[in-house]
Amino acid sequence: MKNRIGIFISLSLIIFLGSSCASIRSPIEIPVTVPKEFSISGEETLPDQWWNSFNDPVLSGLIEKALSENFSLRSSWNRLSQAEAIARKAGADLFPSLETQAGVSRTWSEGRTGTTGSSGSNPFNDFSLGLAASYELDLWGRIRSSREAAQMDLQASRENLNSAAISLSAQVARVWYQLVEQIAQLNLLRRQLETNEQVLELVTLRFRRGQVGATDVLQQRQLVELRRSEIISAETRLKLQEHQLAILLGKAPEVKVADRRAEWVELPPLPSTGVPLDWIRKRPDIREAHFAVLSADHRVGSALADRFPRFSLSVQGSTSGDQIRDLFDNWPATIAANLVAPLIDGGDRRAEVERTRAVLSQTLNDYAQVILESLGEVEDSLTQELKQRELIESLSKQFNLSLQVIQRVRDNYTHGGVDYLRVLDALLTHQLLERTLLEERRRLFEFRINLCRAIGGGWELNPTVSVSERGRES
Repeated sequence: MKNRIGIFISLSLIIFLGSSCASIRSPIEIPVTVPKEFSISGEETLPDQWWNSFNDPVLSGLIEKALSENFSLRSSWNRLSQAEAIARKAGADLFPSLETQAGVSRTWSEGRTGTTGSSGSNPFNDFSLGLAASYELDLWGRIRSSREAAQMDLQASRENLNSAAISLSAQVARVWYQLVEQIAQLNLLRRQLETNEQVLELVTLRFRRGQVGATDVLQQRQLVELRRSEIISAETRLKLQEHQLAILLGKAPEVKVADRRAEWVELPPLPSTGVPLDWIRKRPDIREAHFAVLSADHRVGSALADRFPRFSLSVQGSTSGDQIRDLFDNWPATIAANLVAPLIDGGDRRAEVERTRAVLSQTLNDYAQVILESLGEVEDSLTQELKQRELIESLSKQFNLSLQVIQRVRDNYTHGGVDYLRVLDALLTHQLLERTLLEERRRLFEFRINLCRAIGGGWELNPTVSVSERGRES
């Protein structure tokens, strides 16, 4: 009993000393200088599900469907499940393993049997049962480092899923407002076609009276046909955008996912951008890069520990007999301690340490680059929205002036005061400004979507049903 207690105490000391040898890592510092505040900020708090700030029920419904039905996002869930399994597998070696083995065999031997002396074969049965347990003492933290690296990979995969969800929501919003703009453009083109046809009637009437030449009529007919061709192109773009929206929602391209709408919602006030340091800690792609650094750091520790000896314990017990009941009579057991130390490996382990250190340096640089690019996304979106509002205001003034010009030019043309080219120029300018205003308004919405995507921190996601599970349910 004393010997057993001594062995137990010795093993405990070994484990304790091995644990104390494991490296203690300090938190990873942000590798770039972060400004104290962004250049522009609103006052409204952006909700986690940022699209709710638009107060657009159709948009909210589309994004919610996409988050549950989009197949690319489902693939991200599958990758997360893989990372979870790898993390569990990486920590399995911290616990003892136990295996059992059972067998039975039957052997026949030639010989004389029976009292009659007749020859025959004698059958012999052999039953066996064995147990084997093994455990590696993680003296230098190699297994723990591998487990922690897998845990960091799991966290990175989870942040990658959150980032994919934010990107998907922004993509759905952009396609939806492109669709709204395209419907509005199509309606506008049809109204402009009616206007051009009315002008064509006016020019034709003046031609019949001999007041203008045939060139004026031909030019106006050309303008009418131009609008008709643009309507055809707009209808094509509209169908393609509807197809794209359906695919984002996990539907076939021809499936109708939303009613056509040409009305815009009122763009909400500029949201608060918050403090950059707090924003860095919650943005998913930055957090993913941070966990990648931690994972690489743990893998350096694992590679360093792999250069030291490994100490493991094993216990084996086995028994055999002619009858099953004999298996429990005698259990010879073997207890062994194994020490494996690298002596010559051609520099393999040293090279692995250098490789993992290079990977760590790379992930640190990637982490810094992600932070800088993310800061750039926020500042770019803020600048674009500010300047876009100024552009729309200028275009609106030009549009109002063009209305006055076209009215006066048309009146003068009716009374023969100006030639047709002045009418055509005024008409083209006015119609172009009208269409440009719609396009630039849609861009304003896109810049706001980009800003929401840039400062959004994600939200709690619910697992979606996989394709195979959906098939079983049906």
